[in-house]
Amino acid sequence: MTNVAIIGTEKSGRTSLAANLGKKGTSSDITLYNNDKESRKMVFVDAHSYPKTLKSLVTALNISDMVILCIPPQGLDAHTGECIIALDLLGFKHGIIALTRSDSTHMHAIDELKAKIKAITAGTVLQDWECISINTNKSAKNPFEGVEELKARIDEISEKIEAEQAELNSLPARIFIDHAFNVTGKGCVVLGIVKQGISKDKDKTKIFPLDRDIEIRSIQSHDVDITEAPTGTRVGMRLKNVQAKDIERGFIISDKEIVTTDYTLECTISKFTKKIEIGNVLHLFVGLQSEPTRVEKILVGGQEVKEAKPGITCVLELSGNKKVAYSKEDRFLLANLDLTQRFAAYGFAK
Repeated sequence: MTNVAIIGTEKSGRTSLAANLGKKGTSSDITLYNNDKESRKMVFVDAHSYPKTLKSLVTALNISDMVILCIPPQGLDAHTGECIIALDLLGFKHGIIALTRSDSTHMHAIDELKAKIKAITAGTVLQDWECISINTNKSAKNPFEGVEELKARIDEISEKIEAEQAELNSLPARIFIDHAFNVTGKGCVVLGIVKQGISKDKDKTKIFPLDRDIEIRSIQSHDVDITEAPTGTRVGMRLKNVQAKDIERGFIISDKEIVTTDYTLECTISKFTKKIEIGNVLHLFVGLQSEPTRVEKILVGGQEVKEAKPGITCVLELSGNKKVAYSKEDRFLLANLDLTQRFAAYGFAK
C-alpha cells in the first residue's frame, strides 16, 4: 500500500486533485482520500489546514511514503518555499511536483516556472523530482488533463516504495496513531499507519507514551478485516485495555519506545532560518507528536555557545513539559512559529 501526501498552498489545487484521486474518508485537520479500486491500494492525504498550522503538514508527511507538491501558475510563494524546506529537512525520498491549473496559463509560462523550480530545488531532495502539468479545474474545457500521466508516475514510484516497505517487515512493529474514538459495542478504535514491522491480530503489546499494556483485538484496512498488517498498511484497530479519551494523535503502538520530556539532539540548522539562541521557544515535532520546548544549552564543536547560526551542525538541549515517545532512528523537526518561514532544523537524539 502507498500513502501519498498532497501538499501546497491554499489555492494550489491540492484538494481538487486529492478528491479526483480517491474517495473522501476521515477528515480533521487533514483529510484522507481512499482509493481501493485499483490493483494497488492507495491513500491520499490532504493537509488542508496548512499553512494555518504546521501540525497538519508534518502529520501528512509523516504518515506518507510519497509527496505530490502542488504549485499553481502564480508560482513559488513563501508557503511553497516552506514546503520545500520541510521536505528537505525530513530527507523525503519520493515525490512529484504537480504544476496545477495548467489550462489557465501558456506553455512558455510553464517552461519558465519549471526553470524557476529547478533553480530553487537545486541541492535539495527535490532536485530530481519530475514536474507534471495537470489541470485541476473541474469547469475547464479538458478537466483533469494530465492526471492519467500523474497516476502512471505514482504507480511507478509505488513499486519502489513497496520494495522498501518489504525490507522493514522484519523489524519490531510500530504503528503511528492519527485518530482515536469510541465505537458503540466495539470500544476503543484507532486509525493509523504501520511504520515498520508486521502488526497482527491478537498481538499483546504496549501504547506509548502511556507505557500501558494493550491487546490488538482486531484489524481492518479499507473496511476489510485482516489478520496482519505489514509495513505501510493504513489500519483501523480495536484496542483492549485503553480508552480513546486517553489517546492523542502521535501515540505509538509498539513493544518499546523512549519516553521523555527533555531532549538532547544533534541538529542541522536550516540555511533559511534565523539564528537559534538560548531561551528560544522551538516547536518540536517527532513522528505525529508535537510539543513546545525551550532551548537550554547549545554546543558547537563540543563548546558551549549562546547561539547557533543558520547552516551549522550543533547539539541542542531542549526542555519540555509533555511526555513524548520516540526511537533513536526517528528524525526530529524544530520550528520557530514566530517566523515567516517556520522550519528551523532537523536532528536526531543523542
